[in-house]
Amino acid sequence: MQPITADAHGYAVLLLTAVALFLFTRDRIPLETSSLAVLIALVAGFQLFPYSRDDVSLRAVDFFAGFGNEALVAICALMIVGKGLETTGALQPLASIVGRAWSTRPVLALFFTLIAAAVLSAFMNNTPIVVLLMPILVGVSLRAKFPVSGVMLPMGLATIIGGMSTTIGTSTNLLVVGISHDLGVHQFGMFDFVLPAFIVGGVGILFLWLIAPRLLPDRIPPMADTMPRIFNSQLNIQEDSFAAGKTLSELLAKTHGEMRVDKIQRTETLFLAKLPSVVLLPGDRLFVKDSPENLKRFESLLGATLYNISDSEHPIDEETPLTASGQQLAEVVITRGSPLHLRTLATAAFSASYGLIPLAIHRARSPHTQVAGDFMTIRLRAGDVLLVQGTGDAIDKLKASGTMLVLDGTTDLPHTEKANRALGVMALVVLAAATGLLPISVSALIGVGLILTFGCLTWRDAAGALSAPVIMIIVASLALGKALTVTGMADYLAMGFVNATISMPVPYILSAFILVMTILTNVVSNSAAAVIGTPIAVAIAQQLNVNAEPFILAVLFGANMSYATPYGYQTNLLIMSAGGYKFTDFLRVGIPLTIIMWIGFSLLLPYMYDL
Repeated sequence: MQPITADAHGYAVLLLTAVALFLFTRDRIPLETSSLAVLIALVAGFQLFPYSRDDVSLRAVDFFAGFGNEALVAICALMIVGKGLETTGALQPLASIVGRAWSTRPVLALFFTLIAAAVLSAFMNNTPIVVLLMPILVGVSLRAKFPVSGVMLPMGLATIIGGMSTTIGTSTNLLVVGISHDLGVHQFGMFDFVLPAFIVGGVGILFLWLIAPRLLPDRIPPMADTMPRIFNSQLNIQEDSFAAGKTLSELLAKTHGEMRVDKIQRTETLFLAKLPSVVLLPGDRLFVKDSPENLKRFESLLGATLYNISDSEHPIDEETPLTASGQQLAEVVITRGSPLHLRTLATAAFSASYGLIPLAIHRARSPHTQVAGDFMTIRLRAGDVLLVQGTGDAIDKLKASGTMLVLDGTTDLPHTEKANRALGVMALVVLAAATGLLPISVSALIGVGLILTFGCLTWRDAAGALSAPVIMIIVASLALGKALTVTGMADYLAMGFVNATISMPVPYILSAFILVMTILTNVVSNSAAAVIGTPIAVAIAQQLNVNAEPFILAVLFGANMSYATPYGYQTNLLIMSAGGYKFTDFLRVGIPLTIIMWIGFSLLLPYMYDL
């Protein structure tokens, strides 16, 4: 092997890659912000310090190519087509079949639910599948009296397993396939790696069916009306309320001692001691934590409000009338890509936009901590849950918009006359790509045109289906991958990996590389792991003088194995919040599943490729 050296540009890119991976794990920093910062650093750096080596140059403008990358075009187009399926309720018949099966034979129903989730996720985004199945599982668990926590997490992980089986199963797959093609290594067809995914994934599905439910403790299903989650909220004291002029002890007596007050706020900066003799005045806020039903009962008993009626910025008016008939409570989960993700309710103008009043908040990552200050100014994170109040029409409108996940175990998803059109378009997209008639980027883009032409989506809905965080992290990761490749740092890292494992047989090296990618994807995003890992995988294969295809698949499969943490994949956060899971629950199931999949691919890939 020829010695490979790295230059100053290569080391700078490696340092930036480390910084990027750190930024991608910071929840407080929006993913799109971190991605833009990385892209700016690359563009500015290579503009100020041009790179040229061995007749190879890299200009700042070369990093903009990611915006026109074929894989990114395909990903965006598939997002829109998938949104058409979700909006038209095209999968509702499947939901009905699953619901009936659970009512009769729940053990077999779990198996077929896992299979259905895996198969569907091979052709469309995981999120709408999880959103479709979650309320069904909660509803049947309440009727059949079995713990929903034993089935919801396995269902979510089954969608991740299914997603790794085709080129369009996840954006990660499309990126790996696209980059390998750009590097001139291998052109994967849609079903080229379905066999190893089917064999190893099948073992994983059996684990999720037979063993995973036994590993999970019973958790309270927070989507059930009888077992609600605990929310942080504020009771605002009004002039004409019972609480005005009363002592804290009188208020507690009025609620029969059930209300627990965490703090009393009088002004923006003044908090009162929780003494029994303290007298409450109009304008005071009581910070309390309880279930939605108890919060509304305290509101009624004390004559207080769970909203601030004097707030001029978020007024109660004809569009948000809390006194109108048919008022309902709803729980809204914040998801990645939601209009509220990493924003505050105030900046998003939530009440004015949706005709709903936010009453309380449940923080998924720290559910037992007190929310300080006005929760209208709290930056919301994926997995947080809002308790909102409004008319049934307003809540139904929010559900139909498809922009947020409304937890409701009784309401069916919409099934419109355009559902069959959306299914037909998706079938054409898949068939055209699977038969090689059209590249997936072309067939998916044509699918977008058909979805819009048939009226399955409006332009506004289509634009809303695109996720800025996904687009930006893909572009930034592609730029980093290009910089690592052109500067020779990918070859340098590959040489270091090979030197560290040189005494091992090639199958062991492949196994070690799968493990590295698996650990990386549970820490940072799948896309970042895939884009950075693919050129390194190709370089490792070249250094070993072996077929690069199994090493590329090592990246693809490894980057998809985000089972062990709730933050490894966006649907994991949905499952965590809706199922009432704890972080350790993901470790209980995710670590054994990861080991099973890792060992399976470590044995199967060398056998298939004769390594």
